[in-house]
Amino acid sequence: MRPGFNFLSTFNILLLLVLVSASSIKAQHLSAYAVKKIVIDAGHGGKDPGTIGKISKEKDITLAIAKRLGELIDTNLEGVSVVYTRTDDTFIALDERSRIANKEGADLFISIHCNAAPNKSVTGTETYVMGLHRSSENLDVAMRENAVITYEDEYKEKYEGYDPNSAESFIIFTMLQNAYLDQSLDFASIIQSDFKERAQRTDRGVRQAGFLVLWKTSMPSVLVEVGYLSNPKEEQFLNSKEGQELIASAIYRAVKAYKSKLDDYSNAILKPKPEETAPSIKPVTKNTQEPINSKIEFKVQVAASQKPLSGKNNPLNGFDSVHVINTNGIYKYMVGGNLSYKEAQQLCKDIKTRFPDAFVVALEDGQIIPLKSALEKINSSN
Repeated sequence: MRPGFNFLSTFNILLLLVLVSASSIKAQHLSAYAVKKIVIDAGHGGKDPGTIGKISKEKDITLAIAKRLGELIDTNLEGVSVVYTRTDDTFIALDERSRIANKEGADLFISIHCNAAPNKSVTGTETYVMGLHRSSENLDVAMRENAVITYEDEYKEKYEGYDPNSAESFIIFTMLQNAYLDQSLDFASIIQSDFKERAQRTDRGVRQAGFLVLWKTSMPSVLVEVGYLSNPKEEQFLNSKEGQELIASAIYRAVKAYKSKLDDYSNAILKPKPEETAPSIKPVTKNTQEPINSKIEFKVQVAASQKPLSGKNNPLNGFDSVHVINTNGIYKYMVGGNLSYKEAQQLCKDIKTRFPDAFVVALEDGQIIPLKSALEKINSSN
């Protein structure tokens, strides 16, 4: 272990950060089963060339593929927006790349890279997710990609003592399992399948390793090694327009298939039951208290969706009385009977432990009205 690297201290700090952030990640990113925004990260850039082949630099190839992938998504996937970490030959710090993805609230993060190996006969694609190093080869790839941080000022402080040249530093990643590991693995498998079946590339599989660029992303994330610049034939392929189009198209098809899979899953959960096709306010069965104003009542809104909620995974299961109003195509779900405003506030306080975004709503003759108007009407009638 190198002098000055306090591994135990760093380990404890990271363990605390992981435990503290686990719940906040889930709270901030509830659209775990939808793909509406994708951040595409072209590896390296600027003063960091990445892997250098005989006729090319990694930073140029990754940018070309990233931009083409974004064009395909923009053109063909309605309702999906694309954000790039870079669109030109600019150096972007590793932690800034993940910060962009988190700030944008992305549903997918795709980092594109090129590989290299001492054995120049090695070819093929491999897709990584954040996880434990299962082999020395995976460790070597991660160490090479992570060495980018040496281009950054004060990288030792920024990455909490991480040493890109020390295998011992990688032990810290044993506590950094991606909160979206299963989804990341699923997406990575789809990418590799398309590379193999449709793009006819050598399949080197889905792998796990401790990549700093994936470290702090709070969404399904992958790092795609699209080929080996150390292999002359594959370098020629990756430098050609045809090769870049084939790689970008393969990743695009994987995105499309992954999105379709999540859409199907969501539709299965949210598929309405026959009796829910025309939801309406149901009679109150639990609370018999008379409202202060016979036309005005208060409830607590706990959810809203474009499709009726149903099925065993319905988050509203367990409530005795759920009222539904369809307003401009949005189903709004409320609980509580003919409550006074004070009672509704107390109920809302209790419900917030399960639904942090719950709030009190006022209804007049079964229709939602501004809360302020409801209170003014009640006060004027007293």
